[in-house]
Amino acid sequence: MINRDTVTVAIIWIIATVAVEIAFSFVDLFPAAASEEAVIVDDAFYFLTYIAIPVFTFILVALSYSIIKFRSRPVDDGGPPEDGPPQRTHNAWVRGWVLVTSALVVTVIIHPGLTGLWEMDEAANKDLDFVVKVTGVQWAWSFNYPDQNITSPELVLPNDTHVRFDVTAVDVVHSFWVPAFRTKIDAVPGLTTEIHANITETGNYDDDINFRVQCAELCGREHAIMQSPVRVVERAEFNEWVLSKQ
Repeated sequence: MINRDTVTVAIIWIIATVAVEIAFSFVDLFPAAASEEAVIVDDAFYFLTYIAIPVFTFILVALSYSIIKFRSRPVDDGGPPEDGPPQRTHNAWVRGWVLVTSALVVTVIIHPGLTGLWEMDEAANKDLDFVVKVTGVQWAWSFNYPDQNITSPELVLPNDTHVRFDVTAVDVVHSFWVPAFRTKIDAVPGLTTEIHANITETGNYDDDINFRVQCAELCGREHAIMQSPVRVVERAEFNEWVLSKQ
């Protein structure tokens, strides 16, 4: 039989969960998503947070209610002089907790786990517009455009294009990361790794610091300032930039 405390906790938990879910829906955690991959990553994060909130509020409410309701008074204030009888495991609660958490684990493995990987693969398999070869060295980046025969310290890209980044390093392991694209992959000496970005928004570092290439792997003394500006421009402006560099 369900007791009054269980009902009370359940009601408070439902109210707290609804309140936190609504409040979270108004929170904007991320900068502008400037690529298809960024939208996939953001959607996965929000989904995981929404299904984590009920677990968080349940633990918080159950602990808070137990502390307030079943708090023992000091002996000097009429409280018991010794510990009470031991409380045995509530088998129904344990089984329910295992079933619910197992279902959540299976859910996140399927979505956004497998479905997210499938979406990333779909985006990477779209028609490729061009390749940028990225090289990391303590403590700077360089970008080579083999089709345009250009090497630049700044990453300039046309909007509405699918770009593949071939990434490597000269000295130690770095990590190629563009926050606005949500793309990140290690730059390893002697190895070329690749990552894709289907770009959907224009922007530049002067207006939004998330348009930058940032090293995300501790690589030495100047690691924190190992970054290069990114500019995403319209195709006509990109063509003008290419001509100015040739």
